[in-house]
Amino acid sequence: MKKILIAFIIVLTTTNCSQDYLQRESLTQIAEGNFWQSEADAFLALNAVYSTLQSRSLYGGNLNGFQGIPGYDGIGDNAYTQFEYEGPALFMEGTMDPTHGMILNLWNNSYQGIARVNSVIQNVEIISEDLVSAETKEGLLGQAYFLRALFYFNLSVYFEDVPLITAPQTLEEAYVSKNTFEEVTAQIVEDLKLAVEYLPEAQPSGLEGYATKGAALGLFARVQLYNKVYEGPEGVIELTNQLLGLNYDLHPDYGALFTPENELSQEVVFAVRFLRGDDTANGENFSATFLGTPKVDQRPMPNLVNDYYCTDGQPISTSPLYSAANPRNNRDPRALATIYFRGDQYLVEPARTFTGNSPTGFGMRKYIRRGPDAEGNAVFGDGSQDFYVIRFADVLLMRAEALTETGNIDGAAALVDRVRARVNMPSVAEAEGTVNQAQMRAIVRHERRVELALEGLRFMDLKRWGDIEGGIQRASSDPVGPYAPQYLGRRSEVFPIPQSEVDVNKNLVQNPAWQ
Repeated sequence: MKKILIAFIIVLTTTNCSQDYLQRESLTQIAEGNFWQSEADAFLALNAVYSTLQSRSLYGGNLNGFQGIPGYDGIGDNAYTQFEYEGPALFMEGTMDPTHGMILNLWNNSYQGIARVNSVIQNVEIISEDLVSAETKEGLLGQAYFLRALFYFNLSVYFEDVPLITAPQTLEEAYVSKNTFEEVTAQIVEDLKLAVEYLPEAQPSGLEGYATKGAALGLFARVQLYNKVYEGPEGVIELTNQLLGLNYDLHPDYGALFTPENELSQEVVFAVRFLRGDDTANGENFSATFLGTPKVDQRPMPNLVNDYYCTDGQPISTSPLYSAANPRNNRDPRALATIYFRGDQYLVEPARTFTGNSPTGFGMRKYIRRGPDAEGNAVFGDGSQDFYVIRFADVLLMRAEALTETGNIDGAAALVDRVRARVNMPSVAEAEGTVNQAQMRAIVRHERRVELALEGLRFMDLKRWGDIEGGIQRASSDPVGPYAPQYLGRRSEVFPIPQSEVDVNKNLVQNPAWQ
């Protein structure tokens, strides 16, 4: 299997990334007298930052516990988190409070990563070039700036105004106030400019998993798209133009992409890597499922399933190919790769057929294991599936959205056509004909939904488009009992700061919507 490299990327020494390892004190507390004495120390510190990304509440996900980013399509109209205590369904129903574990863990793990990355930046900048060469230092700093930008972008989307910490702190310095969303975004932009400058186009063989220039450009484009910066040298169009010149392409088989066998596909721009084997404990739980029913944490909503077109490129409401009696027939192939319909075989070992035993009537297929994996992990335990934070199809659709918003309808249509062609769906001209800007905007938004469904990006998209209320209305209109989403204004658009943080820090003020 391809991940023998993981021991270097995530571990570097015999210490692996078990949950105990993730709970260690921060590197700033253990490094004063005997750390930062070699290049190996520098890489070990960087790997500790990457290990934070593997936490359950960031990208490791969960089968039966507080949800991480892979489960965030439950915050919106794409999925229902049937185990409501896990978080997303409570947020949708307006019954979550600032003490909830999903909120606390996202905050704590993000700031754990930021503390570790700040230590890397400070110490790599001052470590002697006799110990670490200038070229290696530049590469380490590029990784660090990318990672800090990723942590802060996630915080800015979900919490908005948050403390901006860019250097290691003493205990006395830890009681900080919030910075504005704009101040945090400005720091993200500066970090990503440096990451783009310092990172290589590709990592050496055996170091897959470290960020590259393409990863930095992809995250930069996502940040700028979220903030509606489309044009200029730091706009989405220019950033994606640079990324298109690198060695990325769409994987030929959409369904097969989300399996361990294709984790090194040219489509993967940046992934958090996982390996659960005999000598490693770097496993994930987002690809796990139960034996008696597909993954309960994310039940695809009927309104999502109905949004997949038929193979003629027409909605099910108008296509003559659609049959309510056989809804999986003649559908966009991405629907069948993402969703289990009643009668689908969802496990091959042991063989199990989906009976529709889900409140929504559908099951999640994308990423989900169908039997023991190559390392022998059971479907309900930790696995070795990488989580794709950024992939090339997303880059094409980010560019299409920016071109649409700046009036380049033909350019946007060509990018949508490229994404559709991978699954043999009709082009915009064939399916929709000649379109104006408003129609192209709707096409791009639809394409993002069906291409990226259940990948943790839906809330971010809905918030950027100002459509959180619409998403909640679509979810509440689905016949899914006892699920009862409700729109509560700003409380439905921003997370509360964890109450425990507010309680211990008199300078930290709760988000206004949650006061």
